[in-house]
Amino acid sequence: MNRILVVEDQSLVRDAIATLLSLEDDFEISGKCANGQEALDWLGANNAPDIILTDIEMPLVSGLDLAEKLNALSISSKVVVMTTFSKPGYIKRALALSAKGFVLKEADSEYLVNALKKIAKGERVISPELALMALDDSNPLSAKESKALKLAGDGLKTQDIAKTLFLSEGTVRNYLSEAIAKLDATNRVDAARIAKQKGWL
Repeated sequence: MNRILVVEDQSLVRDAIATLLSLEDDFEISGKCANGQEALDWLGANNAPDIILTDIEMPLVSGLDLAEKLNALSISSKVVVMTTFSKPGYIKRALALSAKGFVLKEADSEYLVNALKKIAKGERVISPELALMALDDSNPLSAKESKALKLAGDGLKTQDIAKTLFLSEGTVRNYLSEAIAKLDATNRVDAARIAKQKGWL
């Protein structure tokens, strides 16, 4: 019996997935959470499940941020990421964080069930199409450019970004200018939008 924690911000989707999986003899739903922060709180009060099935885009703590925190906490649960967005940057980041699967919500229920069964046995599951997409799309931004651009996309001004990253305002302007040029964007907001669409932020 594999214990599963479902992390999804849309309650109807969360309940539907939990109900679907609970019908399988191999699975038991240990809990349901609306975002990554709730999942972390749940894990602090309960034994870690065998599998954490998590959405990517959620408020407070995203699925990728959750996976990163689970790695830092050395929690042994197998992380499976699901999303409606086939963004190559998301795939690469999820796999870099040792995610065991990447599943599109558009996939049928049988695919999800079979994928989780394979993952429970120690396999890694990602559709070939998504894997090829990830390989063909490289992020041109450096880590520092990405951080500065993410904060700019959140609406922070150059002075605030500099304080947050402990950098000079001139350095921040350089990072943002480089990011704008690399993404062929018109300004920092446009660059952030492009990078988010690609799944790089």
